[in-house]
Amino acid sequence: MSLEAQTAVAGDEPALAYTPEVARATAPIYDRLRGVLPEIEWPIHAPYVDAINRLKRQRDAIILAHNYQTPEIFHGVADLTGDSLALAQQARDTDASVIVLCGVHFMAETAKLLNPEKTVLIPDLEAGCSLASSITGADVRLLRQRYPGVPVVSYVNTSAEVKAESDVCCTSANAVEVVESLGVPRVIFLPDEFLGRYVARHTGVELILWHGHCEVHERFTAEDVRAFRQSHPGVQVLAHPECPPEVLAEADFVGSTSGMIAHVGKSGAKRVVMITECSMSDNVAVAHPDVQFIRPCNLCPHMKRITLPKILRSLERMVYPIEIEPQVAARARRAVERMMEIGRGARG
Repeated sequence: MSLEAQTAVAGDEPALAYTPEVARATAPIYDRLRGVLPEIEWPIHAPYVDAINRLKRQRDAIILAHNYQTPEIFHGVADLTGDSLALAQQARDTDASVIVLCGVHFMAETAKLLNPEKTVLIPDLEAGCSLASSITGADVRLLRQRYPGVPVVSYVNTSAEVKAESDVCCTSANAVEVVESLGVPRVIFLPDEFLGRYVARHTGVELILWHGHCEVHERFTAEDVRAFRQSHPGVQVLAHPECPPEVLAEADFVGSTSGMIAHVGKSGAKRVVMITECSMSDNVAVAHPDVQFIRPCNLCPHMKRITLPKILRSLERMVYPIEIEPQVAARARRAVERMMEIGRGARG
């Protein structure tokens, strides 16, 4: 991102200076990022990294970052990182009085549900999700009328309003376990159609599906996977279950983002392509410098709304706090907590 762009997203405030003091303070951080972040970019990012890390200590704040955040956020300022399940668990367990959620809006809502007494901030209110926007609480109520007595499992990629209408939530890491735990032959599974198809293939449960899709993962095709194999012989293909079924059929491994990360560490593969959001490869590559990562580069426009200048502004001005109507929050919290109980320890 250019210096002009960084300044613009910060609200036309003057760019921070890259001083010798900032260079010294952030040098250990850049040493970790050297393989994935060009050196010419570090003088732009470093002043914000330094300012954020100092200010969060003053605010008694902790920064949670999803795996799809850019490396300067993920490795530069985040205290805790992971996929949706990991962030939910970590949000619940933190002692900090302020949580800054570097992800999308439903993730910040989930953090607030699990920490109602804490201040939860999201640096950009427009950081949404195509899955979360594909369904409403009214839609869930209509489905319950159409299929009376059938339990509703909602992916965490949903609003608090939808969670409040659900029996239990799930993530891509524990969806199969959550569905099977209900012990029923039929389940309403919302809103990701492709994840639902994946879960249906791995359980004996009939799933009633919604036709929501992730705008990042739905763009991948089986032809893309075959092209990667042709241009990069021996590459191991890891795919997220939000991808279309024909993409999953071409993959060597299918799993959540945390599952993919664990697989890279265990597999011994020397060449990998992760069929998911592009920044994740950069973040995983930091821990695996001996692995060649082929970048598919489908970017999530919502995740990319979170930037270092916006994180700094969030801490300086305590914006933007997440608020959920109490009755909605109480019901949504039960669905999330039930997921945590069912899926306790279910990572991967």
